[in-house]
Amino acid sequence: MKNLKNQKNNFFNSLRWISVVSRRFARVDRKGRSSVTSVLATLGICFGVMTLTVVMSVMNGFQMSFIDSILEVSSYHLRVINVAPEQENALKAACETEKRIRACVPFYEAQALMTGEKGGAVAVNVRAADESIYYKDEGFKKELRMISGSFDFSETDSIILGSTLARNLGVRTGDTVNLLVMSGGSDVDLFSSDRLFTVRGIFTTGYAEINSACAFTGTAAAEKYFGASAKKIWGIKIRNYDKELGVVASLKKQLGLSDSSKTQIQSWRSFNKTFFGALRIEKNMLLLLVALIFVVVAINIYNGMRRLVFERRTEIAVLSALGARKGGIKSIFIMRGVIMGTVGALTGVVLGIIISLNTDVVFTLAAKLMYGIQYLITALTDRQNLQYVQINSSYNLYASIPARLFPGEVTAITLFGVFSPLIASWAASRNVLKLTVSEVLHNE
Repeated sequence: MKNLKNQKNNFFNSLRWISVVSRRFARVDRKGRSSVTSVLATLGICFGVMTLTVVMSVMNGFQMSFIDSILEVSSYHLRVINVAPEQENALKAACETEKRIRACVPFYEAQALMTGEKGGAVAVNVRAADESIYYKDEGFKKELRMISGSFDFSETDSIILGSTLARNLGVRTGDTVNLLVMSGGSDVDLFSSDRLFTVRGIFTTGYAEINSACAFTGTAAAEKYFGASAKKIWGIKIRNYDKELGVVASLKKQLGLSDSSKTQIQSWRSFNKTFFGALRIEKNMLLLLVALIFVVVAINIYNGMRRLVFERRTEIAVLSALGARKGGIKSIFIMRGVIMGTVGALTGVVLGIIISLNTDVVFTLAAKLMYGIQYLITALTDRQNLQYVQINSSYNLYASIPARLFPGEVTAITLFGVFSPLIASWAASRNVLKLTVSEVLHNE
């Protein structure tokens, strides 16, 4: 016990000595080139962490707007197919008792070629479901925003169109569309001019493909036009879609399903797999490119620390002559790297979070600033073209993207900002005491 206490005291005494000497070196170097290097390195870490935090938060918001729209409106988190009629009540009961599930709705799907009153034809995916999903499923209602009319299937031949789809067909709320060509079984006519629907509403989502190629209608219309062989699909929403495997296992256990059962439960990971993979690759490549900032900063810190070690060779030799260990002398320079990294990373992450939470204000100010600079330059060089100077509309698009911060990513970025100067300082400190004490004093 006494030895443990002595070891603890020795450790704290050594740490206190390293801290004192490191501060003395920093105080002496405030007016030298090493001070400039330290300040620039700290600023580099700060702006690197800030930039990476903002870029990743905006990228997360950009990608998650797609993913949320796909999962909440189109694919659902889980799909149960080939459910026998006698199993439907058991499935409903299992979904109601499972606390991790927040919605379970049946629907039908069919592919069709839709035409409008003014001509034109567009391939669409028609989904038939009960209109209660818009009011019972909060995620569905949040991602599918009605911009005209209402989500109403009170009349049999009612349909809701995506905004881009309605624009391509040239129709508005109250107009009529026809499902000219429709997929289905043998009891469904492939071509028909009698499948007329009245547009009751127009919606928009965060994913352009849904806006341009999706339509919703009621279950009564599915029974009338989709045919008796149309397959009912059960869409399930869970509270945390990343943990869907546990829900799948629970449902299979309650329903008594095996891997060879006709009834299958499909995860969202199997839908749009290529698209989700492309988003992940895009995010990783952007992360890699922006992370090169830390590589550049680490190289600068390494070179600066090597110069600092050379400039302090006399002091290092004296400390060694007084009995300081080589590891302790190395720790003096490593501590400077830790301080630079910690100060820069914490400052950068705070600035990054503030900017990420106010991206609309930042991009709006950036748009006005760029407009002012462009206007001033045009006024000085070519006043005749002042009328063509306008605010860049792309900034409004960026401002509309809801940035999303993930604690895990912010923590990883911060740690990366701390460890990059730490590693650089450790690598530079290996040059400590390459010269003997007598050689250093002789040169002096």
